[in-house]
Amino acid sequence: MVVHVGVVGSAVAAPELEAIAERVGRELALAGAVVVSGGLGGVMAAASRGAVRAGGMTIGILPGSARDQANEWVRVAVPTGFGELRNGLVVRASHVVIAIGGEYGTLSEVALALKTGVPVVGVGTWSLIRPDGGTDRGIIPVEVDDAVPTALALVASA
Repeated sequence: MVVHVGVVGSAVAAPELEAIAERVGRELALAGAVVVSGGLGGVMAAASRGAVRAGGMTIGILPGSARDQANEWVRVAVPTGFGELRNGLVVRASHVVIAIGGEYGTLSEVALALKTGVPVVGVGTWSLIRPDGGTDRGIIPVEVDDAVPTALALVASA
């Protein structure tokens, strides 16, 4: 089975988050995984760039209706015309999600993944507080060195 890993994060990201995403993309490609993203800039472009430079495959599930909206590192562009609703498609196309940093769009992808049983690994991303005040443990926080091995182990154990 080819593992599809959603890499989610801000479309405009700080250089340090882009470096993390590029490394994650590269490591995923070297492990034989496909990188799935929203296909735009920031974390999405950096993860795709890392994967392509390592000889990997990338899929961009785009918010708009035109394939040319994808960043240059997307090899399979899927235009949806769904806007932010395409976040659900990114999650559903993934066996596991790695969230890197992120804003509300990333939070929506994390929530959709957790709701649908897709594991979430987080590098410098959201933490969630349950209504009773406890910490939700759905997002597995890791350092960048552990992101890909943790994500792939979650898929293997499912």
